[in-house]
Amino acid sequence: MTMGTEYEKKIAELEKKIKNFPNFPKQGILFWDIFSAISDGAACKLLQGLLIETIHYKYPDVEAVVGLESRGFLFSFSIAAEMGIGCLPVRKKGKLPGEVISYKYDLEYGSDTLEIQKNSMKPGLKCVIIDDLIATGGSLNAAIQLLQNSGAEVLGCLVIIELESLNGRKNISKNIPVHSMIKYD
Repeated sequence: MTMGTEYEKKIAELEKKIKNFPNFPKQGILFWDIFSAISDGAACKLLQGLLIETIHYKYPDVEAVVGLESRGFLFSFSIAAEMGIGCLPVRKKGKLPGEVISYKYDLEYGSDTLEIQKNSMKPGLKCVIIDDLIATGGSLNAAIQLLQNSGAEVLGCLVIIELESLNGRKNISKNIPVHSMIKYD
């Protein structure tokens, strides 16, 4: 199922606003910068509308939007507020107060831990994870595992940009759909 021609036109308009920076943060990396788009008020409103439209269409039963550290936070609050649903942050270890639920995952050179506040979770909570980008898929999959271990039902993941050449989708739990708005090689 597609969301239609008007939706695709809006995506194309948003894509025009996203700039890239060669060799950032280091040599050989092409950095796609969502901040270049959201610094423009009209593009910011367009992106918010697209995110909400996508969630309504793909995940109509959602009860909470989960913002993945850190750029996912930029989007999760305004979406949740507009939709009248919960907004839950998933953060790196040691950044949240109170009792937390943790999930440790492996990186290419070491490991990391994501956490969510225990009091924000309830069994069966229907969540959508949002982030700006999927590259290798490691942190997105870790967030899925964290939420599922916490008793939540992850309906899907929504990212603005997907770097297809890094094959991040192959690292995501197979039963969790990932919707990306814009794809780059």
